[in-house]
Amino acid sequence: MRIDFLGAINEVTGSKFLVTTQSNIKILLDCGMYQGKGLDTDAMNRDLGFNIEEIDVLILSHAHIDHSGLIPYIVKNGFKGKIYCTHGTRDLCSIMLPDSGKIQETDVVDFNKKRSRIGLPAISPIYTSRDAFASLKYFISMPNNLKIQIEDGVQVMFSDTGHMLGGSAITLYITENGKETVLTYTGDIGRYNKYLLKDPDVFPQSDYIITESTYGNREHEKINIAEEKLAQIVQETCVQNLGKLLIPSFAIGRSQEIIYILNKLKKAKRLPDVPIFVDSPLAISATDIYRLHTECFKDDIVDMIHTEKDPFGFDNLFYVRTKEDSKRLNTTNRPCVIISASGMMEAGRIKHHLANNIENRRTTVLVVGYCAPTTLGHKIASGEKKVSIYGNIYQVNAQVREIDALSGHGDYIEMHRYLSCQDKSKVKNVFLVHGERDVQEDYKNYLESNGFPNVSIPVFRESFQI
Repeated sequence: MRIDFLGAINEVTGSKFLVTTQSNIKILLDCGMYQGKGLDTDAMNRDLGFNIEEIDVLILSHAHIDHSGLIPYIVKNGFKGKIYCTHGTRDLCSIMLPDSGKIQETDVVDFNKKRSRIGLPAISPIYTSRDAFASLKYFISMPNNLKIQIEDGVQVMFSDTGHMLGGSAITLYITENGKETVLTYTGDIGRYNKYLLKDPDVFPQSDYIITESTYGNREHEKINIAEEKLAQIVQETCVQNLGKLLIPSFAIGRSQEIIYILNKLKKAKRLPDVPIFVDSPLAISATDIYRLHTECFKDDIVDMIHTEKDPFGFDNLFYVRTKEDSKRLNTTNRPCVIISASGMMEAGRIKHHLANNIENRRTTVLVVGYCAPTTLGHKIASGEKKVSIYGNIYQVNAQVREIDALSGHGDYIEMHRYLSCQDKSKVKNVFLVHGERDVQEDYKNYLESNGFPNVSIPVFRESFQI
């Protein structure tokens, strides 16, 4: 058996890992887009590193675009196999992939202007929203903790990672020459004791593990700090400074958690009487999907859904769908909270809000999740005083705050806790992906000092025989 490491290698986007069995069955684990690399991103996404028509089956860990975003592209170019995932992942992909296609249709106009300035020819979108809708017919969803056969000698089982709705580790049972090898790809690992989703579940004893390392040398704030900090920042921005609080947030997962916390603060009478706008059609659709998948929630949230008012709705909370209503938010001087995608500030309506408000000293930009090093979000979070938005330079006069406790990824202690369901002596190798190289080196040392005998950091397009 061979594993080819084709994406998210020494970086945090573009997850793609190809497993090839001795009988030449080719299983693709995730098919994610590279994000936030400017002019280089398009070429990287088109250069897959594998022959599309040779892929027999695709197994998807979760719906985030850096894990799922190239599925329409490979279907458009000849993939006709089955795509296995959980029920929640399938439902989220049904809105996220078409949204990704729409963004590419829009962004390619500005992208081609940049290419023209440096003498490069115009390109077409990698795929369109129509292509994305066409790819959905290949999805087959299944629950967690059910082992099924997907190819001769190949079985698969999902187990909840608590990272996002539907997010799950993938465990493959591959029998070759009468011997079974168990390989688990964890996908992204969530945190423990979150507000909404269940804690990460244990996964079967494995011979080999491919696992993320995003926060491999960082310890997060405790999750309950998020509630206190958010209440304080709303009060300071909207009451004391009479300004706008902009919260760039991933439409799936982070937005719903922030809405729930604000709901909790509202019920406790700890929020000022200011309007809160969720300005993201994708977040609105995702919230509807969240209501359908109580199997992913903690017991107290399920009880709330059945016995109380909607946890994703309360007085002064307004969902903004139309562009016209979104634009009106930029012209109002009234103090308010605006939650808008994307979390890394690279696309979506948040960029318009930043362009219109980032030079205002009354504004606060609240960073609530990971921003890759090349993104606008990282530049703002790291304290740059001038940033480019839509090709225009803006002075960053707004206050920039961060709530690290809301990260959707576990820190190095939580990731190790997740892996500790294994008998470490039986794990032949752990492969670290989805992380920056210096962080991975630290995490490798930590895992080896805590009992994992062999930890490897693959390089881009490296192959391992196992």
